Amino acid sequence: MAVLRAARGVSRQELADAVSGNPQTIGFIERGDYTPSLELGLRMADFFAVPVEVLFSLPPFEPLETALRRAGPDNKSTSPSAP
Repeated sequence: MAVLRAARGVSRQELADAVSGNPQTIGFIERGDYTPSLELGLRMADFFAVPVEVLFSLPPFEPLETALRRAGPDNKSTSPSAP
């Protein structure tokens, strides 16, 4: 969630205000130290306009660093070059 929040330029405080939460709680959720209530999870998904499964999953998400390593430079998509 921290990556999505940062990509959208939203601070923890702004997200907390939008979902009637607490910025400390947002931090705990992002670090995996706290599981939000269903209501808070749904509010966050609504705020980002994504399915709740994009933010939360029963099995842990793969660490971003691992996913990036796996993708590697050979797996990057290339855009067509201009003539």
